[in-house]
Amino acid sequence: MKKFIGCLLLVVPVLFGSIPAQAAQPITNEFKLDNGLKIIVREDHRAPVVVVQVWYLTGGMDEFNGTSGVAHVLEHMMFKGTNDVPPGQFSKTISANAGKDNAFTNRDYTTYFEQLRSDKLELALKLEADRMVNLNITDEEFAKEIRVVMEERRLRTEDKAHSIVYEQLLANVYNAHPYGRPVIGFMNDLENMKAADARAWYKTWYAPNNATLVIAGDVDSSEVLKLAQQYFGPLKAQTLPERKPQTEPEQLGIKRIIVKAAAQLPYLAMAYHAPVLRDAAKDWEPYALQILVGILDGNESARLNKQLVRDSRIASQASAGYDAIERGPGMLLIDGTPSDGKTVAELETALREQFDKIKSEGVTQEELQRVKSQIIAGQVFGLDSMFGQAMQIGRTENAGFSWRDLEVMLEKLKAVTADQVKQVAEKYIQDDHLTVAVLDPQPVDRVKPREALPGVRHTQ
Repeated sequence: MKKFIGCLLLVVPVLFGSIPAQAAQPITNEFKLDNGLKIIVREDHRAPVVVVQVWYLTGGMDEFNGTSGVAHVLEHMMFKGTNDVPPGQFSKTISANAGKDNAFTNRDYTTYFEQLRSDKLELALKLEADRMVNLNITDEEFAKEIRVVMEERRLRTEDKAHSIVYEQLLANVYNAHPYGRPVIGFMNDLENMKAADARAWYKTWYAPNNATLVIAGDVDSSEVLKLAQQYFGPLKAQTLPERKPQTEPEQLGIKRIIVKAAAQLPYLAMAYHAPVLRDAAKDWEPYALQILVGILDGNESARLNKQLVRDSRIASQASAGYDAIERGPGMLLIDGTPSDGKTVAELETALREQFDKIKSEGVTQEELQRVKSQIIAGQVFGLDSMFGQAMQIGRTENAGFSWRDLEVMLEKLKAVTADQVKQVAEKYIQDDHLTVAVLDPQPVDRVKPREALPGVRHTQ
């Protein structure tokens, strides 16, 4: 259920490793300009295309109370023009050159990207460098765009019962950490947000020394560096705010919440606090947790689908999720929908039985190898695309690691043992770490259809 918020909605898996030996090996080079801009180039000459991504190390977790959603709002405003590029012209220019562009915001970072023919690389770099420092955030354009964001919140959260539950779940999982706030923002904060808030965010975080330029495709690294120096080199670094440690206090007991929302079926979400990677070479628990989640969910043979959906038919749907790469604290999420005639309580009992079985009996070598092969195969398929390669590099770098750590991560994943999977299940699937959210469905026919805000077009 983890989401990226923005013009593009993505669900991106944790990916480890590199292209297999039998495939043409891409070449990766890293540079850093004098102003602090990091540049990572993945040369892959299989097709005459290039992906350009600019990653800013700022997202929802850097916001303060009363400004929730400003990172995402600024993402929208980044398409509103500079002195050289009028509002809306950025995307029109990319489209006129047979390309695509978009952006997304999540808790940890904000990313902008273009996909073009490789001979149009210079165009993308010129446009991105321009809006890195020359963005115009006018009161007039902001007043229009904030209404678009409010409508987006209504469509993606307030009109969707599961999204409401997820938002309430996070608010209870994280008492102190900003991960408890929605990336898209609370409606009250959006209603009271001003253009000055977006301008302040832009001035604070958008600078070359807080950005990583990731380029993947049919390019030459030396030519990329030359163009980057031409367009980004003149931009000045700036002093960034001190990032203070933000730790979540230890949870001292199980939490339960009930959310009433219009829906046809009940729904259950169980969130356990869990560690994330901090040292790619020394940590082992996050790798074991990833294997654990793969054993619970991932394909037709996974335990939740086989035992709860197909065999006992207690659930019509059940899934598990965990992300090992986060700037903030981690969470293991189990969710599901009870089958017709079954209750949420019965589903929770059935889920707990599956957890207890792993704790007492462990997992089989067959399961262990299946999940490892599945994750590695997914990695290989993901790297078939230039965009997938750039995403992997960007996410890894913005979590505080290096793209060079990817090989280490893959080897650590391969080394996970069945006993380690059993150990993390015993340690982290515990009630003291647990928050349970239940959807109590309310009659759908009582909800009146809502019109979109005047002048706002519904988009997905």
